[in-house]
Amino acid sequence: MSKRRKTRIINIGGIKIGGKEPIRIQSMAKTDTRDTRKTIAEIKRLEKAGCEIVRVAIKDILAARAIKTIKKKTKIPLVADIHFDYRLALESIKKGADKIRINPGNISKPTELKEIIKAAKKRNIPIRIGLNAGSLKKPAFEPPRLGMVNTALKYIKLFEKENFRDIIVSLKSSNVRETVSAYRKLAALCNYPFHLGITAAGPCDTGIIKSSIGIGTLLLSGIGDTIRVSLTGDSLLEVIAAKRILQALQLRNFGPDIISCPTCGRCQVDLPEIVDSLQEKLFTKRPITIAVMGCEVNGPGEAKDADIGIAFGKKSGLLFKKGKVIKKIKAKNAVKELLRCAGHKP
Repeated sequence: MSKRRKTRIINIGGIKIGGKEPIRIQSMAKTDTRDTRKTIAEIKRLEKAGCEIVRVAIKDILAARAIKTIKKKTKIPLVADIHFDYRLALESIKKGADKIRINPGNISKPTELKEIIKAAKKRNIPIRIGLNAGSLKKPAFEPPRLGMVNTALKYIKLFEKENFRDIIVSLKSSNVRETVSAYRKLAALCNYPFHLGITAAGPCDTGIIKSSIGIGTLLLSGIGDTIRVSLTGDSLLEVIAAKRILQALQLRNFGPDIISCPTCGRCQVDLPEIVDSLQEKLFTKRPITIAVMGCEVNGPGEAKDADIGIAFGKKSGLLFKKGKVIKKIKAKNAVKELLRCAGHKP
């Protein structure tokens, strides 16, 4: 993994991003922001799942005014997502938004941008310059990645001219290659923190794959300070996917990591059933690695390397803890024994 890119540190409602701060997890409420009851309920659900910053859509003045009520009933930083009308940004700032996201594809007048910057500066909140390839005008001679990078640089220059540097930048496309290329190019040209994501990634199965490849590639390159996995589905799944990406890259740890083999003709136990049952019953935040292996090929080695592990043979397996064999157990008792070793009470 490459050394993490050095960036400015930005404060979003008490949560810091950039520098050496943890890679932060974001999501976006999928409720109508004007329905404060439903929006508050969704945000609380996301926060409980591990979301650290949440965005809400501000499509009219009533949605902007709803921020005040939502802020009173929730704890995590609230980001106002603004498109088309700069006045919605001004109202959102007035009502207590912790950050503003503007889209250069539909808010571009310097006079309007200066008004937003002035208001954000007064309230000491950051602004995300959030570019989407689908929102930008596309000159025939310019690839989308260059269009996003050039537009971002243009906006950054305007913001800096106004002496405003509490900036986060995102360069999102539904095309994984275009997204990765754009972020890499801009990373060499500025030191502002990046919000990573693949926009309009699609339904959960394909969306998670696209996001994992795009976000993971950039994080492995040392690029990225906060992430959102954009899925057509439950926002809770976005948070779960983001946590799993960060844990898989060993950038953050959110609890147990289950290692299990894919099984083959050598496996003589119902390993999928054992793994599913273990995952369902394993309620702990301890950062432990649990290996559940189906045969003697890689089983003993993986089990020894894990904090807790079991390597099966014929209807039974060897239980390991910290590399040492504890005992031989039957397959039907495997989940119970693994849970006990993980610290679960019977």
